[in-house]
Amino acid sequence: MRNAFHDDLDRVSDQLVHMTEMVGTAMTRATDALVNTDLGVAESVIAADDDIDTVRRQVDDLAVDLLARQQPVATDLRMVVTAMHMASDIERMGDLARHIAKIARMRYPKQAVPQEVLPHITSMSEWAIDLAKKTGEAIDSKDVHAAQEIERLDDHMDDLHRQIFAALHSEGWNHPTETAVDVTLLSRYYERFGDHAVAVADRIVYLVTGRYGDPNEGLQR
Repeated sequence: MRNAFHDDLDRVSDQLVHMTEMVGTAMTRATDALVNTDLGVAESVIAADDDIDTVRRQVDDLAVDLLARQQPVATDLRMVVTAMHMASDIERMGDLARHIAKIARMRYPKQAVPQEVLPHITSMSEWAIDLAKKTGEAIDSKDVHAAQEIERLDDHMDDLHRQIFAALHSEGWNHPTETAVDVTLLSRYYERFGDHAVAVADRIVYLVTGRYGDPNEGLQR
């Protein structure tokens, strides 16, 4: 019974890693639709979000089943409960990629992002894709140090978010209000994508150490 239980825990972990791969792909394709004004790609990202939601429900169903059948304690209990929270955060990352694709679709055949801030948006996408990859690796390895690295990487996303806001408020910005709203929302979507990766990283620290807060505190136990 215990072997079967731990096999199920491994399945939960594998599904979470799979979700990070799915949201990384969604972000890649959403940005491609945005930059290249590709309506077909935008539509495919929006449609594929249902697949991410399905995996999230599978994680929740399996976690609830394990709670009911196995009544886990200690680290096993933390794994089951934390997995449900992580699935929620990762699913939200997919929603944010979908939001980006929706802006690309809404402005088609025009490009939603002016050239002067396009490098910032593409950089935010690159950091987001890397954060999704690193999040999956940290989930798979249960490595606290890898989880801590995710927060450091997210600092780059926050810097780019601030740079875009500075561009919006600069004297050289001469685009209509509609464009300013689009860019503000897009920047926020990428920034929030990173925030959810950090939330997953925090949960990994809790899973391993049993403590929230400063990950260094958990490492000193």
